[in-house]
Amino acid sequence: MCGIIGILGNHQVAPQLVEALKRLEYRGYDSAGVATIDDSGKLDRRRAVGKLVNLSDRLVTEPLAGRSGIGHTRWATHGAATEVNAHPHKRGQVAVVHNGIIENFRELREELVAAGYAPETETDTETVAMLTAKYLDDGLSPVEAARATLKRLHGAFALAFLFDAHGDLMIAARKGSPLAVGHGDSEMFVGSDAIALAPFTDRISYLEEGDHVILTRDGAEFFDAEGRPANREIAQIDVGATAIDKGGYRHFMAKEIAQQPAVLGDVLNHYIKDGRIVLPDSIDFRDVDRLTLVACGTAYLAGYVAKYWFEKLAGLPCDLDVASEFRYREPPLSEKSWGIFISQSGETADTLAALHYASGKVARTLGVVNVGTSAIARDTDVALPTLAGVEVCVASSKAFTCQLAVLAVLALKAAHDRGRLNEAELAAHLDDLRSIPALVNQALSTADDCEKLAGWLSDSTDVLFLGRGPLFPVALEGALKLKELSYIHAEGYASGELKHGPIALIDQNMPVVVVAPRDALFEKTISNMQEVMARHGQVLLVSDAAGIREGGSGIRASLTMPTGGGIFQPIIYAVPMQYLAYFTAVAKGTDVDQPRNLAKSVTVE
Repeated sequence: MCGIIGILGNHQVAPQLVEALKRLEYRGYDSAGVATIDDSGKLDRRRAVGKLVNLSDRLVTEPLAGRSGIGHTRWATHGAATEVNAHPHKRGQVAVVHNGIIENFRELREELVAAGYAPETETDTETVAMLTAKYLDDGLSPVEAARATLKRLHGAFALAFLFDAHGDLMIAARKGSPLAVGHGDSEMFVGSDAIALAPFTDRISYLEEGDHVILTRDGAEFFDAEGRPANREIAQIDVGATAIDKGGYRHFMAKEIAQQPAVLGDVLNHYIKDGRIVLPDSIDFRDVDRLTLVACGTAYLAGYVAKYWFEKLAGLPCDLDVASEFRYREPPLSEKSWGIFISQSGETADTLAALHYASGKVARTLGVVNVGTSAIARDTDVALPTLAGVEVCVASSKAFTCQLAVLAVLALKAAHDRGRLNEAELAAHLDDLRSIPALVNQALSTADDCEKLAGWLSDSTDVLFLGRGPLFPVALEGALKLKELSYIHAEGYASGELKHGPIALIDQNMPVVVVAPRDALFEKTISNMQEVMARHGQVLLVSDAAGIREGGSGIRASLTMPTGGGIFQPIIYAVPMQYLAYFTAVAKGTDVDQPRNLAKSVTVE
């Protein structure tokens, strides 16, 4: 959510800021802007609503000079997506960009209004600029004013401050939202993540919770939450790993779906070597009495699949929670239980807050994350990388299946540790798991059929997805993807719940996607499918060849899936769910990679 870039450079900075913001488009945004300080020390800004091309056009007709600047892509929270609400916010001698929410902005704004500082926007961020401007007017230096402002703010934020007549100074701070500092040659950079900074430097430091940093071209001075000088390690990143080109595909999502066999292979090669599971020694499930899986969105659905695996394979009870509900519910947690926190970005605000609630209350916390330097990776006892690589499309695809692969390995480790699988049984399951990349590669062949079905689905106003067992969360994921990308109302249900309400929706206009491999639950699912067809529902059956031969009479269409994968079939069946949503969105002409109102990394509640 939102993207921040700041540069103290040696070249004209406005074009660099815009290019860096393009690398942050994947986070989701609806307006953008930049502010610079020219050689005379003048602070000025340009903003535009909509895509970055609008800001680029604005800078052609109204250029900004200067070698110091900040930029921002905004996803509207407080106030509509308008130019006046776009960042940077400038008041007096300071400009500010902000990711997060200032929870006490109304209280601060009332105080500032009483002091003669009237707001010009509807945003919470403007209050930060107003308060800093007041402190500057009171005679504080820029550093003192920024520090005084930071002490007054409640909520989550990543902030960057730029000051009039101070072309060699930038101040940045984080609380709950990620922020990274890039170290160059007589240049310094700040950004929401390493992706934005990769074109400028491969030397990165990460602000820790509560940190602020004073940047000049000579370097960075870090201070912790108590205001004490702090050392923050400089890490060298793999710039190649931050590449975000489409690789010849029409959309990032198409590329990322197609990458799944390769990245799943990377995951399994990382965690399975010579027929054995390779995990940190501290991961031993023998004394664990319960698991709590916590996540949001698609990561939550990965946890939902994993709940089936942990309980069936390991006999280990699992609680599954939406992160935004978990900590406010204040659940009692066993001292012998473990918490597993799943997040693509590792910065999801609700999941991070849930982790902090559970820490100290459970025996161990595990993070399943795609960003090894993220807050969740740093704050969990053990962080397990999903190795999906950069995922640009807001709607997750390869991150989801890589999360499933890591969770599958954990479930098998738990089953073996707890004596539920002997060596031969474990080896058989590992063989199933190692077959997944090849089976996913076969599942990619459903693309053409999914594209043909997209016209039908795109004309629908409602779509129902049905599944049983570990395929039920896959049905939920199919519905979520269709909603995210095509804006068609879709719902996922356990097949056995059909007669408990959803069957009332069935008519001749209702597409019903039935996810049903030929497994032990197949006959029950097909019975539910027959109930749909008896009411003229239009069924798309997603199954293997044997399932389609047995249950395909009277259906409207089918997608033939490969056979195999054992209990890990949900990873394979995720592929047609992704393709159906993707091609339906293409057919409707929606923005596939950046759906409206959505953001990639949700770093505010």
